[in-house]
Amino acid sequence: MDTFALPHQLIGTGSHPVLAIHGWLADRSAYSAVAADLDTAAFTYALVDLRGYGEAKDAPGQYTTSEGAADVLALADRLGWETFSLVGHSMGGSVAQRVLAAAPHRVRRLVGVSPVPASGLPMPDEQRRLFQEAAETPANRRVIFDTTTGGSRPAAWLDRVVRQSVERSDPKAFRAWFDSWAGEDFHTEIAGSEVPALAIAGALDPALSARLMRETWLIWYRRGSLVELPGAGHYAMDETPLQLIRTVEDFLRA
Repeated sequence: MDTFALPHQLIGTGSHPVLAIHGWLADRSAYSAVAADLDTAAFTYALVDLRGYGEAKDAPGQYTTSEGAADVLALADRLGWETFSLVGHSMGGSVAQRVLAAAPHRVRRLVGVSPVPASGLPMPDEQRRLFQEAAETPANRRVIFDTTTGGSRPAAWLDRVVRQSVERSDPKAFRAWFDSWAGEDFHTEIAGSEVPALAIAGALDPALSARLMRETWLIWYRRGSLVELPGAGHYAMDETPLQLIRTVEDFLRA
């Protein structure tokens, strides 16, 4: 598999390297709300753009979680990071677990923020069509943002994140990524892992909920743990940024 030089932003100069991977509906700007308050003395974060997003919007590829994991590992090599921790949001959580499956000896700690389970995410037909057609239909993306944050966020925020999502993703890649993260099951490749693995779920997220994490993440990871954020839905970076930072960084320091 050919790897690609993932565009990325480095934040911090700390001795603990962390690769942060965005979700399906956003590029690396998904982490903008937390970037200013990260512990830059303890950690060095690399915020990446996966193929089809942000600065890699026009990059060709298969747009799969396994390809994304290979690209992330190639970036770690270029940065000279033999070992590192991973933070992945939503689809990025699936990519991060693919990295663990491919190179478990290199991963210090794993954090999934509303992570897609390694078993994929089966959906009823109507919901699947909503997601599939979101590639070409911004209104569908708005429904997804709204529903997964409990239907309680300001209209202006919904308008902004939908606009950014459309501007910073390629429709063809966006559609292909959905088939990969939702439809692929590789949980047997990570089941039994001894890597400390934290799942963070938003209490307002009806899909990637704490209950789902207990039925998947906590069963597969022997050193798995779960934190539920009461004020968050699927986008804790925007909804509860300071609480998210504290939860992630306390875990990474442990």
